[in-house]
Amino acid sequence: MSNLDRQAALTVCGGRGFVVAEPVRELLSPRRVQLGESTEVRRLLPNLGRRMVGAWAFVDHYGPDDIADEPGMQVPPHPHMGLQTVSWLHEGEVLHRDSTGSLQTIRPRELGLMTSGRAISHSEESPRPHARFLHGAQLWVALPDAHRHVEPHFQHHADLPQVTAPGLTATVILGALDGAASPGTTYSPLVGADLALAAGTETNLPLDPDFEYAVLSMSGEAEVDGVPVLPGSMLYLGCGRTELPLRAVSDAGLMLLGGEPFEEEIVMWWNFVGRTDEEIRKAREEWMTSDRFGEVKGYDGARLDAPEVPAAHLKARGRVR
Repeated sequence: MSNLDRQAALTVCGGRGFVVAEPVRELLSPRRVQLGESTEVRRLLPNLGRRMVGAWAFVDHYGPDDIADEPGMQVPPHPHMGLQTVSWLHEGEVLHRDSTGSLQTIRPRELGLMTSGRAISHSEESPRPHARFLHGAQLWVALPDAHRHVEPHFQHHADLPQVTAPGLTATVILGALDGAASPGTTYSPLVGADLALAAGTETNLPLDPDFEYAVLSMSGEAEVDGVPVLPGSMLYLGCGRTELPLRAVSDAGLMLLGGEPFEEEIVMWWNFVGRTDEEIRKAREEWMTSDRFGEVKGYDGARLDAPEVPAAHLKARGRVR
């Protein structure tokens, strides 16, 4: 999914300077962003109060939207570099196309994982015809410097491992949880899991104390470490936890995101993750004037033009709060 903000700001993220080294309960509210003509998303990362969680650098939650008489998701071809995109659905379908030739329909609780590496472009759209409801999350993972120039590629995994307990089914999207490991390729220590809780469930989820964590609420009513987390909001949890208390007031869907705090400073602007202002400006120029990012074939429509990069030169300041 693209960042379609026409006033895209340069953002410096990463570094360990402001990592919370102990358990906390920091509730993050979303910013509403229009994605194309018919989809509104709730943006949780980057957030005014929190820029990253491990290597997770971007989190959008959308739906559930009734798109029976609407075109649904329509995101034209656009570029990425230096990151992985994670497409995760609870309802509906998304048709993915990219410049490596990938063409894949992603369905609920299937992993669509695109590694941009040095450069890729892709589009996302609701198929025609499509299901009535669309509900999901789109997430980015920042690639560490040693791997951010890898060849671009796409992975689709329809069958993912699960961890179960009374009233809980945890699907491991990326990384590992309680001994179950996702087949998706990762480049830094992290975890992403989809948590389905039955009403009345009270349980504890095992965690790695070296990771920092956050929980995104997708649906229903649940408490995370005693804090009510409503759909479309996210609770940042800090580090130092060995387990996480969960309580479902109703049937509820959550996403657990975590990882080792990302040591490197990154610059994130529009759909690019880089390290310097100059690198971002070069990528923007090459999207507009060269074939570096390849061509998405088969999309019915024009590709996105990049917004203008702000005139001010970005100076690295580490993890900003």
